Amino acid sequence: MIRTHTCGELRITDVNKNVQLTGWVQRRRDLGNLTFIDLRDRYGITQLVFSTEINKDLLEKARDIHREYVIQITGIVRERENKNPNLPTGDIEIVVQELKILNPSLTPPFTIEDNTDGGEELRMTFRYLDLRRNPLKNNLILRHKLALETRKYLDSLGFLEIETPFLIKSTPEGARDFVVPSRMHKGTFYALPQSPQTFKQILMVAGYDRYFQIVRCFRDEDLRADRQPEFTQIDCEMSFVEREDILQTFEGLIRHLFKSVKGIELPKFLRMSYEDAMNFYGSDKPDLRFDMKFVHLTNVFKNKGFKVFDSAEIIVGINLKQQAQATRKQIDEWTEFAKSPKVGSSGLIYIKYNEDGSIKSSIDKFFTTEQLKEVLEISNAQPGDLILILAGEKIKTLKGMGQLRLHIAHQLNLIPTNTYACLWVVDFPLFEYDEEEQRWVSMHHPFTSPIGDLSGNIADIKANAYDMVINGTEVGGGSIRIHNKEIQKKVFELLGFTEEEAMRQFGFLMNAFEYGAPPHGGIAFGFDRLTALLCGVDSIRDVIAFPKNNAGKDTMIDAPSEINPKQLEELGLIIDPNVYKN
Repeated sequence: MIRTHTCGELRITDVNKNVQLTGWVQRRRDLGNLTFIDLRDRYGITQLVFSTEINKDLLEKARDIHREYVIQITGIVRERENKNPNLPTGDIEIVVQELKILNPSLTPPFTIEDNTDGGEELRMTFRYLDLRRNPLKNNLILRHKLALETRKYLDSLGFLEIETPFLIKSTPEGARDFVVPSRMHKGTFYALPQSPQTFKQILMVAGYDRYFQIVRCFRDEDLRADRQPEFTQIDCEMSFVEREDILQTFEGLIRHLFKSVKGIELPKFLRMSYEDAMNFYGSDKPDLRFDMKFVHLTNVFKNKGFKVFDSAEIIVGINLKQQAQATRKQIDEWTEFAKSPKVGSSGLIYIKYNEDGSIKSSIDKFFTTEQLKEVLEISNAQPGDLILILAGEKIKTLKGMGQLRLHIAHQLNLIPTNTYACLWVVDFPLFEYDEEEQRWVSMHHPFTSPIGDLSGNIADIKANAYDMVINGTEVGGGSIRIHNKEIQKKVFELLGFTEEEAMRQFGFLMNAFEYGAPPHGGIAFGFDRLTALLCGVDSIRDVIAFPKNNAGKDTMIDAPSEINPKQLEELGLIIDPNVYKN
């Protein structure tokens, strides 16, 4: 070894030891006859001292060293005169006796500091430099601990970690697949898995009753802060279980992770139906760290001669506690947000319940004071409160009010920090109508078991599905699966599959169900999202070592990129001569 200790290891008890350290130069400070260098590795920082009193030539050599040089030093540990309480090594420094430059460095394009001056695109291009910064380093260390504790917990319950293939069959349901052409079978393609769903169900049929995998998955979809084309799941499946078994087991996993990695005791997980989540929060992943539950006002306002309300399918409001003093400018900003494409409302109505007990609203000339008081009573309003109201089509208005609720909560700093509101959202619809494709599709996936039979109105069929939501983020979701071939055939039929199409796409699973498939269910957690939540960052890019940018590109290695025309020939793909030239 060319080092005896790391840069975060030495303490006051190590004074007078002869040590060797290696690392990167964080900064250099020249003070007359003294030069100080902060030496950094992933374990911490140690101060080095050079002086004319000890070795003038060594001092001059040290002054030729710049940021991010990789060096090796030999020296004696001594107690610092001016201690640094912010560093674990702040009580000591190393009096350098030997110095070796292992590798020089160009001046980095941004500062390697916790609060860097580099923009995100620049830092992603030089990701190997960005990863030297403490915030990313600490995020990756926490990610490692989460993976380790996940394996410990699931192993203790008898789960087996089993790998499933990355080169699989493309299926039409769900998000868009990444496809991989086959060289040996020209004209055919593999797909990269969006999840190991069918394989883990096959493992249940095979008798491996408790499976998990921390697995890479791939989806060719538009990106945002919590999406990447490749991402990681904690993927799990269990046999001979009902929904309650799944919820208890994996609520236990999340409690274990928060406790073991962050020392946080999570509160009891609430349960909420999908219908209630939408009706009272306008979202299937409601953030319950703050109040502002919807108040339904349709019966109060409907058919009273006000055209906006009379033509609306639904009228809902939220109570902003002690916000009656909101200015006209503030209300106008909220109104513009309500009219934005994100919300899509025709406008926003307000009722101010002033501190003196008076009532002022934007609909005074259409409703009496008594009618407005009824709204205040239903909304549990107190003097000083402000009621905001949206009206229109049911689903659009509920979702719009959900967006407005979150927008105002962030703007007014109503969301407490260092608090975790955890819940299970259950009883989702089995199907939802896709306006773009003009057909019914699975809300989760076509292997989700229905609650009850499949007769009646397709819109009313419930799924035995569940999502885990923490602080308004869906961190995991799953379901009890179909294990009966006839029920699976019926679901495919309702999705518009012919029998031939269903067998061509999923025949292997349907056939497996005829050989003693056990009742089973499972869940998958977004490992990147879960890590981001525990790290307190907004973007999953900050917890992935080598992420893609918003355009799906890796700017460090310049991917995706063109490939050699000979490779296309080998794959049997058509070469466009206008794209590939000599």
